[in-house]
Amino acid sequence: MKSFSLLFVIGFLFFLPFPVSAHGFGERYDLPLPLPYFMVGAAATVALSFLIIGWFFSQSSDEKSYWTLNLFSLKYMKCILNFISFILGFVSVGILVLCILVGLWGTQEPLENFSPTFVWIIWWVGIGYFVALVGNIWLVINPWMILYNYYERWRKPKPILKWPAKFESWPALIFFLIFGWVENVYSGASQPFNLSILLILYSLLTFFGMRLFGKHVWLNHADPFYILFGLFSRFSPTEIQSKCADSSKCVDSLECWEKSEIGNRKLNIRPFFVGLASGEKVETSIMIFHVTALATVTFDGFAETPAWVQIQNLIWPIIDPLNLNNSSVITSLGSIFFPLYFSVIYLLICSWTSKISKGLISTEKVAKTFVFSLVPIALAYNLSHYFSFLIITGQNIIPLISDPFGFGWNILGTKNYIPNFSIVNARFVWILSVFSLVVGHIISVYISHKIASRSISSIKLVIQSQIPMLFLMVFYTAISLWIIAQPIVE
Repeated sequence: MKSFSLLFVIGFLFFLPFPVSAHGFGERYDLPLPLPYFMVGAAATVALSFLIIGWFFSQSSDEKSYWTLNLFSLKYMKCILNFISFILGFVSVGILVLCILVGLWGTQEPLENFSPTFVWIIWWVGIGYFVALVGNIWLVINPWMILYNYYERWRKPKPILKWPAKFESWPALIFFLIFGWVENVYSGASQPFNLSILLILYSLLTFFGMRLFGKHVWLNHADPFYILFGLFSRFSPTEIQSKCADSSKCVDSLECWEKSEIGNRKLNIRPFFVGLASGEKVETSIMIFHVTALATVTFDGFAETPAWVQIQNLIWPIIDPLNLNNSSVITSLGSIFFPLYFSVIYLLICSWTSKISKGLISTEKVAKTFVFSLVPIALAYNLSHYFSFLIITGQNIIPLISDPFGFGWNILGTKNYIPNFSIVNARFVWILSVFSLVVGHIISVYISHKIASRSISSIKLVIQSQIPMLFLMVFYTAISLWIIAQPIVE
């Protein structure tokens, strides 16, 4: 417990009070109440939800069934959806080619080139929202998978090598950390030419990996976006379902879907976030991947606050005694430290949970099953951090679709569109941020409770075992609100 307390003290020191003014709003908004009131109120709401959930959902059960509606059972729906999927896939491949071409031969001014806006706003932010709130459309529009599917139909290739079991999904984690570094640290990430080179390198890596180990093996173990979007889609109200060779039901598995007979495939509507409460045990690498996804988006927000500037000013003279003033080095260290810090905190919480359960659930099982309860938190913070960025800055894609190369074209007649920067105001964004963070954490409390109830028969122990997770979620609720309330200094 001493090490646990020390780590939380270190974390708290990072978030000492600073002047506040609406992080990411693009305009000043004076909060109607002091920020600490919001932080305490949100944390108290999450804590209260724990008591309510423990009171009303106290029955432990291994039942994993839930209501579904098969869209394929509706007349003509299968044909319509298959046609839409084909069109979306065709467009997706075209956009990938376009992004590469405009980066290589278009204007190198990021705001006048199609590629940076599409990749960093429409794709990275927009697709993340869509797979969480609607369904895993990445299974339909992944351009690299679509191109490889055509190659498979033509050549019917067999894997050359077998994936080493000890690798698990660590390559996907490494690639995700590299991507996070490019997004948060690399100053050339918005340059169209650099972005095209990155797209070409990623394309070659993906095609080579799928050819070497097989498409599904590579996607499930080495493709960070396939894994991340698949994780977020567990929150969504849709799922794909098929029957495996042993007649068992398989949910959200593309490999089972493709191998099953057409008559055994379903596209279901289901309640939100039930896909997170199944409580299956994941690999260690996937567990760390989930924690890293939360840590990366948190660091992205924290790195834009005055607190991070003060940390840089405090630590930088020690790292750089010659005062070379290259802040990207310490930001790189921060992008590594945050996932490590989050992982250690999470594992300590899991160890505490295991002790409270009196050994009924091992620390390993807690860590590998309860990690899904972090997904609503990651989604809530993602929505709070990126919403105004997507809604306001994302409008730049409208004129760019008429002039993707920046040559002065007006192909679709939208070249002269002027983004509406008042489409959402600071007050709305702040209210949305508070609401999404509180609701996201409440959902996480519920999912954590459901997972625990499937592993522990005693209702009393179920509630007691969730106290550490509650402590973690209350702490992170307050921290998240603090981050989004800070002015952007980057």
